[in-house]
Amino acid sequence: MARIPTPQRVRGTQDIFRDEQRRFAHVLDTFDRVRRLYCFERVEVPVFEDTQVFARSIGETTDVVSKEMYTFPDKGDDLLTLRPEFTAGIARAYITNGWQQFAPLKLVTSGAVFRYERPQKGRYRQFHQIDAEVLGAPEPAADVELLTLADQLLQELGVAEGVTLQLNTLGDAATRDAWRDALVAHFEAHRGELSEDSLTRLDKNPLRILDSKDPRDRPIADAAPGIDAYMSAEAGAFFASVQKGLDAAGVRWTRNERLVRGLDYYRHTAFEFVTDRLGAQGTVLAGGRYDGLVESLGGPATAGVGWAAGVERLAMLLEEPAATRPDVAVVVEDDAALPIAINALARLRRAGFSGELVATGSPKKRYDKAAKSNPSAFLVFTRDREPSIRISVKNMLTGGELDRHEELNGRIRAVLGMSPLAE
Repeated sequence: MARIPTPQRVRGTQDIFRDEQRRFAHVLDTFDRVRRLYCFERVEVPVFEDTQVFARSIGETTDVVSKEMYTFPDKGDDLLTLRPEFTAGIARAYITNGWQQFAPLKLVTSGAVFRYERPQKGRYRQFHQIDAEVLGAPEPAADVELLTLADQLLQELGVAEGVTLQLNTLGDAATRDAWRDALVAHFEAHRGELSEDSLTRLDKNPLRILDSKDPRDRPIADAAPGIDAYMSAEAGAFFASVQKGLDAAGVRWTRNERLVRGLDYYRHTAFEFVTDRLGAQGTVLAGGRYDGLVESLGGPATAGVGWAAGVERLAMLLEEPAATRPDVAVVVEDDAALPIAINALARLRRAGFSGELVATGSPKKRYDKAAKSNPSAFLVFTRDREPSIRISVKNMLTGGELDRHEELNGRIRAVLGMSPLAE
């Protein structure tokens, strides 16, 4: 009989297990702990949305919308898209659920996002992000709060060394309009030298040319006029306040006048935390202010600022976290003791102990099998003679019975109602 072929993992996806999963979980656990320090609330949004949520907010000329979105008609012929990022979906939820009444809102979320792009190290078609947003706060202090949160997250993950915060401003509407006109004039003078993608962007969003990776565009983009010459007094004051706030919070940063964000909804502050430890995929966390996003989806004028970070990229920077060590390994050396062992382990777990049950294989080798999980203590069920059952708590380091005065011994025996001495 011919062997049935096994379906393979879809290109650009991943199965996360063991050491990779421990790194992954460490990023999420640290993110959850740090966001609580900053009083950010957790929110969940759908994995797919009406395609217009992303097309109208991210921008038709962006690579995300024009090339990378997973878009499909459902059985009701509604055009849906798997989320390529979180911010647009959170903005849609803010409008449709009437969350304006709670503004300003400090929100975080995390989960899978989807982009059809060429898979490479640190880049997948289904990947995972952590995301932080502040909605309804137009003050520079909100930008400082988010950047300080990001900086502390990287510090507590232990990956901040070699990571640089690059900071820029995209200005207010008046600044952007004046700068855009100057950029159009500059790029029009070099129209014959630009790539095909940049020619398309020239008509719709010339700022995107500054972000081009095409070698034909780089010399032209590098020679383009900077934003500072067109900065309004209000935009300049806003950016200065952000810089002063970061300095006061002890967050180090460097100015990058060529930094733009790849999505259309950004205004004012733009930033990236970058490293040279991941090769071409050097951005580990990025974001900015998007005061025009909620309006683009039909909502009221609402200030917003946020960032996202790839969980996989952050995990790649981590040292391997230690494997989880159970508190107790319950070893059943005689099958007659199995019901009592199951009962004891259930009681211990309900009391907050992590534990493994080892009751299969050769009775003589069960203790050795349990030792592989490196537990803090053993609870061994044996039978010296019919019908007595002996229970002993053993220390992993010495192999001997724990001293009656040691805390773990006392806690285990208290849960099981055992006397201080071995029974």
